Amino acid sequence: MGSTEKPTLIREKKISSDVVVVGGGMAGICAAVSAARNGIKVVLVQDRAVLGGNASSEIRVIVHGVTKLKSGLPERETGILEEILLLNRFCNEQHSFTVWDHVLYDFVTRESNITLMMNTQAVRSNTKDSKIESVLCWQLSTETLITLLAEQFIDCSGDGLMGATSGALYRTGREGKAEFNEKYAPDEPDGWQMGATILLSSKDMGKPMPFKAPPFTIKFDAEKTHPDRRIIPFVEGFWWVEIGSKGDIIGDAEIDRHRLMGYAYGVWDYVKNSGDFPEADNFALDWVGSLPGRRESRRFIGDYILSEPDQLSFKDFEDAVAFGGWPLDEHNPGGIENLSQPPSFWHEHFDKIYQIPFRSLYSKNISNLLFAGRNISQTHVSLSSSRVMGTCATMGQAVGTAAALCVKKEITPRELTQNHITELQEQLLRDDAFIPQRPANDTQNIANTADKIYASSTLSGDVKLLLDGVSRDENGEIHHWKSEGLDSELTFEWNDPIMLSSIEIKCDTNVKKNIMMLKNTRENEAYTTIIPPELLKSLSLELLVDGEWKNYETKDDNQRRLIKFNFDTIKISGFRIKMYETYGSENVKLFEVRCYK
Repeated sequence: MGSTEKPTLIREKKISSDVVVVGGGMAGICAAVSAARNGIKVVLVQDRAVLGGNASSEIRVIVHGVTKLKSGLPERETGILEEILLLNRFCNEQHSFTVWDHVLYDFVTRESNITLMMNTQAVRSNTKDSKIESVLCWQLSTETLITLLAEQFIDCSGDGLMGATSGALYRTGREGKAEFNEKYAPDEPDGWQMGATILLSSKDMGKPMPFKAPPFTIKFDAEKTHPDRRIIPFVEGFWWVEIGSKGDIIGDAEIDRHRLMGYAYGVWDYVKNSGDFPEADNFALDWVGSLPGRRESRRFIGDYILSEPDQLSFKDFEDAVAFGGWPLDEHNPGGIENLSQPPSFWHEHFDKIYQIPFRSLYSKNISNLLFAGRNISQTHVSLSSSRVMGTCATMGQAVGTAAALCVKKEITPRELTQNHITELQEQLLRDDAFIPQRPANDTQNIANTADKIYASSTLSGDVKLLLDGVSRDENGEIHHWKSEGLDSELTFEWNDPIMLSSIEIKCDTNVKKNIMMLKNTRENEAYTTIIPPELLKSLSLELLVDGEWKNYETKDDNQRRLIKFNFDTIKISGFRIKMYETYGSENVKLFEVRCYK
């Protein structure tokens, strides 16, 4: 016989931390990890059973960032996002989206300062005196109401329900041309928002595969569609199977999802049964999404609203903390229901990258609310570029680092901007984030006090460039040292001994090649499917102690661009980095060496 005792129907609990991050997409992951690594306790809230947001196996959008410059080459994001993409290269050679989900899970759960809460949605903020005190969450899998208390809150959820219920000011729809002097904005403001998409993929079965469309299919009228809605290639699906909205794009989400399923199957029915694509005869649907990937909804208002002229003029911001460079990729109002127009206007491509200011990453009226991703303080046209996930990830690392500083200093994000923005920028640069046109100048780094810096060989660059504060070759200028061959050495020496406890190196991963996962892999000038051959694999550190060189540590399987040696403080007169092997390159290239007491 079973127990007659009735279990608790609704469970409740409270959890306190320093920072709450809502949204486990690429922005939220980077925010949570950066905050945790800067020494504070973080709760990361994700409303799905997997991490990754639009990049997860549920939706399968490519993690684009600055991948479509006019040059055809990327200006790839480094920092935490690159760590994730490199880890995926090591753990997911087969390019599986479901394995990618767990690469993200592994990456987050490695951080001891992060409490990860899956299947949990933040539904309501409790705000007092323009400050969030707590957030009420519902965890579906455990039927538990969870109240989260923290000092700083970060909304990386895209739709921004936590921020909206706190009373944070936000916008939806398109601004008119005049407000921000945007040439690609409509003459008058309106409510149109870029739509959501359901993706699909197919595979060759090696034999004819007939297809019968289900009853909910909506016929695709190919004769009326704009030619930019390309059918070939069809294996990866169709990003333009999209429904925009001039109303409540969140409130209508379930209605739109059903229609999107109909449109997705309608396009596939056209591919299979129109007779125009005999090359698809042997192909069958392998996967069809059930969760639409949304491009736009709420955009919060911060102390600064990023706009199209800022991006096109490459405005220099004193509080720059992130960057973008995806084209102004504004999708047409209505999406697939507006067949006469192209699916995207592709207004302009950039020839270099633009800055994103910190003032666009925190709320104007809620004192402890930050945000990263497509919901930041920006115009609709600006969003058309900055919304891609690689760019969102750079914002995420910025706000996570900022939140940690705010907690430690007991200040607001606005006060951080006013009094400590340099400290935030320097920490981001130290952690291998990149801020264009902003060289590092960390006064705690004592590498430039060395009396002698020399290498066993030099093929290009110079060892002194390792101290110039720029951790990649930028705008055609060299900022590296490159060895001639492997088994190379780099030495720093001081005439008078110093106290040292940390040495940090930034090696080469070729930021001019993309390493994100595609559904249809390819190897070309702008993309590689393998571990970057330039990455340093094997190296060791020697310390000069009391006139004698002593081996300290050897790393034989390095998997990161930022390589750290940490040790108990010791008095040394020098250190030597010995580099033995890369993942395929014949030479070693470094961009920066730092050391700290």
